[in-house]
Amino acid sequence: MNPSIVGIVRSHLRTREECPKYGDTDLPPVWIEIMPEFEPAATDLQIGDAVVVLTWMHQGDRSVLRCHPRGNRDLPMRGIFSTRSPDRPTPIGMHNVRITGREGLRLQVHPLEVIDGTPVIDIKPDNSADPGREEFPSLVNPDTGRAIIEAGRDGWLRGLFAGFNGNISMRQGSRVVITATGSAKGHLSPRDLAVVDLESGNALSSAQASSELSVHLEIYRNQPAAQAIVHTHPPKLIALSLRGKGSLLQLPLYEGQVFAAKLTRIPSEIPGTPELGESAGQAARYFQAVFMDDHGLVCWGGSMTQALGLSEELESLAAIALAR
Repeated sequence: MNPSIVGIVRSHLRTREECPKYGDTDLPPVWIEIMPEFEPAATDLQIGDAVVVLTWMHQGDRSVLRCHPRGNRDLPMRGIFSTRSPDRPTPIGMHNVRITGREGLRLQVHPLEVIDGTPVIDIKPDNSADPGREEFPSLVNPDTGRAIIEAGRDGWLRGLFAGFNGNISMRQGSRVVITATGSAKGHLSPRDLAVVDLESGNALSSAQASSELSVHLEIYRNQPAAQAIVHTHPPKLIALSLRGKGSLLQLPLYEGQVFAAKLTRIPSEIPGTPELGESAGQAARYFQAVFMDDHGLVCWGGSMTQALGLSEELESLAAIALAR
């Protein structure tokens, strides 16, 4: 059997003796060089993706049918199919890794414990995460996922979210990770995150994106500086908006002038419609905070901290305005 080789591992590990028995998170990342003819197959792989790398452990002894697990001779021998030994009739290695870097056809992955020059015979998405586990879906960078979950909890604690309202997202390369429809923002879990393609808006995960997806997509498309978006229903700012259709924050405070300059107000549109998305996206070209009449507030930032922080500042100023 001579499987097709789609790439070669470039690793600091030079001999079998140097390799740990399992992927060790303390190992430095290694590189996989994809063969040029397989470039179309690797087009959609991005930093942060969880993938399964299948290798051909070319130095394995294919005559071995039984072994001591992990090479420990104090343990009784077992049939090779119940172990992960590289010595086996068909020496295929399976490695759950994340892509941590990309340079053209070179993928940096971690953790991968094979020796330099090991052939790669396939790469597949890692769909092992399920609702009973806390791993993030394969297309969600853990840092992105944690930032969204923490923002949901923090915003809920500050009264910016109530029940199932609002939504949160982050740009992740050419994708957008956004809270799923019907998710409680104060109690998010990895399964409450949906992934969509930024350009087309097509779903890339099983979770259904928030009904306000169009607002997020249009802001990202119109405002390159936006990396995170928080859409809240802040009660004090909404109450202030019901007093009239003029400027929301007219306060003789330095903070009021600074943050009011970041805020604009757009006319009422039906939530979830393309019209609302387009209106918010156009406004986001010039303003970092957009109040959508009869609906709520959407803030963008270069980070989740900036987007959520601006939401908090505006709600705090609205409380002062209401108390005047």
